[in-house]
Amino acid sequence: MSKPQLKIENLHVSAGGTRIVQGLDLQINGGEVHAIMGPNGTGKSTLAMALMGHPRYEVTAGSLTLDEQNLLEMRVDERARAGLFLAMQEPGEIAGVSNANFLRLAVNAREGREVPVLPFHRGLLAKMQELGIDPSFADRTLNEGFSGGEKKRNEILQMALLKPRIAILDEIDSGLDIDALKAVAKAINDMRSDHLGVLIITHYRRLLDHIAPDHVHVLKNGRIVRSGGKDLADLLEEKGYEAVSGEGEGAR
Repeated sequence: MSKPQLKIENLHVSAGGTRIVQGLDLQINGGEVHAIMGPNGTGKSTLAMALMGHPRYEVTAGSLTLDEQNLLEMRVDERARAGLFLAMQEPGEIAGVSNANFLRLAVNAREGREVPVLPFHRGLLAKMQELGIDPSFADRTLNEGFSGGEKKRNEILQMALLKPRIAILDEIDSGLDIDALKAVAKAINDMRSDHLGVLIITHYRRLLDHIAPDHVHVLKNGRIVRSGGKDLADLLEEKGYEAVSGEGEGAR
């Protein structure tokens, strides 16, 4: 299987008539972890939603390709089947649907076949044990009554079961205590391989202390203004976003 490749070229995205992402370029290859950091309101979550095809966000210019497939011609479900995954900042609650049933439906859709119930449940319980998730969560209603940390671990559980080619993690660290943060980071590190590219969207360096990124990008006013390594995240932690003027190495 070839390495995945997500290519974003001159991307412009608007929402409600407001231009948010304005000429963004980025390429993520299998085996790479990229982190996007930036102040509130700079377009980080807009980028994540546009990549996944949320109807509220309109791509007005540019191109998005996954393994040379045009994502802009795909519906949300088609993008997911192609191997794109989004761990949301605020995972939704779905009344009346058990966590296990939701996950099995998602796996069936991703694989394009009916996965037998018993093998699926064995695999689900094994993954839950790896992630430190109580087995009783399989029978609970999806995300209802879950703490913030439990919701985020559940997103990573979905990622582990779906085996995407490109994973977008939108503020997966928000609301996590240190133990939950370490557990989520370990799970992501365990999944790192040449067959997975990861885009982490975060405000803070603390997650990157546990998941060493290959590339760090700073987003301001809807475009990447600086790219570098882990030392760039250290600079932001020390001096804030005002220290980044847009000079230096550009986005690959």
